Amino acid sequence: MSKFAMGVIKFQREVFPEKRELFERLATGQSPEALFITCSDSRIETAMLTQTDPGELFICRNAGNIVPPHTNQTGGMTASIEFAIGALRVPNIVICGHTECGAMKGAMNRDGLGHLPHVREWLGYSQGAVDITEALGAGLSEAERMRMLLEQNVILQLQHLKTHPTVAVALAQDRLQLHGWVYDIKSGEVSAYDQATRSWAPIADHYAPEAARAVLAGHAC
Repeated sequence: MSKFAMGVIKFQREVFPEKRELFERLATGQSPEALFITCSDSRIETAMLTQTDPGELFICRNAGNIVPPHTNQTGGMTASIEFAIGALRVPNIVICGHTECGAMKGAMNRDGLGHLPHVREWLGYSQGAVDITEALGAGLSEAERMRMLLEQNVILQLQHLKTHPTVAVALAQDRLQLHGWVYDIKSGEVSAYDQATRSWAPIADHYAPEAARAVLAGHAC
């Protein structure tokens, strides 16, 4: 723990003073641009990946970047989604999966998780993605099947999101956009899901029109 304690001291002495104005502003409230749902995996560093400052992302993490379908039972993910959309009114939700995901490897063989009963039950929320992969990926290599599972799991969790009342209302009001990403740890590549074409593309290509509009708007100002 001494390494972490020294990190806090460095933050207090070097980082915080440089961003004092930001933290003073954040002390009065938050207005994040997105709810970012990703895996608990220690290799996923959200601020580094998205190059964001504190206050820009409302982050939820769990094994497998899973969103359970809405029920009347209160859970941490349900409450966090409700707060992010209903109270903070974030305009975007990103579900970000990643390569070498231990949760997805476990989802492919839930029967082997008898010694981890809660993990086994949790990964049941990815069973639809597993079933799709088994149905469509019979002729694929193991690596290709895993990639398909990562993508199908993100798509499935996007569908689960729509069952949450606050999300459904925000979508109906056209004040919320849903985004599906898969991050490749080894290469740094991020792919984004196009719901209209049901295909995946590099993030630079997927958001190229939006980036172009932002550049034009900047010039207009």
